[in-house]
Amino acid sequence: MIVAERKPLDEIEAMLASAERVLVVGCGTCVAVCMAGGEKEVELLASELRMRAQASGQRRRIDQVTLTRQCDREYLDALAAYVEEYDVLLSTACGAGVQLLAERFDGKLILPALNTRFIGTAEGPGVWSQRCLACGQCLLHLTGGVCPVTRCPKNLLNGPCGGTNHGKCEVNPENDCAWTLIYRRLEKLGRLDLLDAIQPPKDYRPMTKPARLVHPAFQTESAPPTK
Repeated sequence: MIVAERKPLDEIEAMLASAERVLVVGCGTCVAVCMAGGEKEVELLASELRMRAQASGQRRRIDQVTLTRQCDREYLDALAAYVEEYDVLLSTACGAGVQLLAERFDGKLILPALNTRFIGTAEGPGVWSQRCLACGQCLLHLTGGVCPVTRCPKNLLNGPCGGTNHGKCEVNPENDCAWTLIYRRLEKLGRLDLLDAIQPPKDYRPMTKPARLVHPAFQTESAPPTK
């Protein structure tokens, strides 16, 4: 999932500046799971902003709503009926959601309330770890399901560097060496033979930005196959 965290309240306040009518727009998927921008977080943020406004003597209207997703156009239609009531939409979605909201309501100022961090997994309550760079050329079938591009700070594709120490990374000793994890996983699977082949330099062309993907079932002349 996409992992994000809320910006400091002072930074959010500074972005709002003199806005008198603010709608805090939450997102009920990834950022809700990581407790950054779901319904509860939106209610808390709106309450904090109201208290700040009251304490400073500002006349500011602050409302909130949470959509199922902000990265899907069909869910943004729910805002169309009353978006004109507000000067600013403060989005608690990831960067993709903020951008789509700005595209859909291009006559409104759309502000991000979160910093989007990474694609990751939950380790436990309140803890998430990065697991994927969305590089477009997945190698997990060769590495026992452990991504060296993401989990090795040096992005090494052919074994560990000389700095690994007792299975720990020299860049951050708190982290396991990605290639130690790969070796142990492949050993457990009886597939150490996968380490015999030398992997060529990674082709980063699939990471060309901005990327675009069209499902084969929806390819037309106006939407050619993905490159």
